[in-house]
Amino acid sequence: MRAALYDHYGPAREVLRVQDVERPEPGPGEVRVKIEASGVNPTDWKSRSGMTPRPIDGFQIPHHDGAGVIDAVGAGVDPGRAGQRVWLWMAAAGRRWGTAAEWTVVPEHAAVPLPDGASADLGASLGVPAITAHRCLFADGPVGGTTVLVAGGAGAVGHFAIELAKRAGARVITTVSGPRKAELAAKAGADLVVNYREPDAADQIRAFAGPGGVDHVVEVALGANLALDLAVLASGGRIVCYAAEATDPVLPVRACMNANVVVRFVLLYGVPPEALAQAARDITAALDAGALTELPVTRFPLEQAAAAQEAVEAGAVGKVLVIPGS
Repeated sequence: MRAALYDHYGPAREVLRVQDVERPEPGPGEVRVKIEASGVNPTDWKSRSGMTPRPIDGFQIPHHDGAGVIDAVGAGVDPGRAGQRVWLWMAAAGRRWGTAAEWTVVPEHAAVPLPDGASADLGASLGVPAITAHRCLFADGPVGGTTVLVAGGAGAVGHFAIELAKRAGARVITTVSGPRKAELAAKAGADLVVNYREPDAADQIRAFAGPGGVDHVVEVALGANLALDLAVLASGGRIVCYAAEATDPVLPVRACMNANVVVRFVLLYGVPPEALAQAARDITAALDAGALTELPVTRFPLEQAAAAQEAVEAGAVGKVLVIPGS
């Protein structure tokens, strides 16, 4: 099969190559999936670059997320799963067989049935972003009836955080940096979209949130946004951060104490397996209900996997997919 892979760390065009490798066979408890689309996330280029290095077992096929059809099953797996459309999550976590290839092999729990009404593009866009959004929202309990602020509502995590929070019964505010992103966030269903660069951004958020303030923040840039978060947060509110900035933030301890703020950090590699499994179930239920929607998609053929990772590294708006069959 054709696969994108690397065997050492470095810039995409220097270390990521496309070549023929032996097609993997599913072992016990595994399924093999013919990939229709492979989703690219920041964690993929960070691992490949060496920024967040992970052990390489001879070679690494990148990308955790994807969508496709199960074409073979290993021992202990229901043979009836063959032919099933699925979306994939964490395919390359501790394994060499990521989704940037014509086929991949994953544990059967990481291949989740994809509802008939959901496209392969949407299926390949879930995984890391949607599960991250789920963990950021629900790690500390339900959010129904609360006011949630989603920082960066036009990004993939922000997009699914808006939709999952609305489905859970929250009022959702989101911040963006400009008109195009504001349109995407509004389309996702945010009740209020605020340009965080506007001088009265905090006033707009407080006016909508009411005297109690914002209960829960899903945060992409803690250092850059902490002052705004604290300005609008309810006493005892939560800030959940899922991304690292180039420079670690300095916490204003007294201001955080005054707000009685709870700060949580999320990285999927350390989330308990049962929480990941619950997220996958909830995301599939949301798909079944039509509550999750596609972001704008930029597609690259497999032979241009390096360019696809570069696009994500450069901050592409929407979702970047690699299409093995193109």
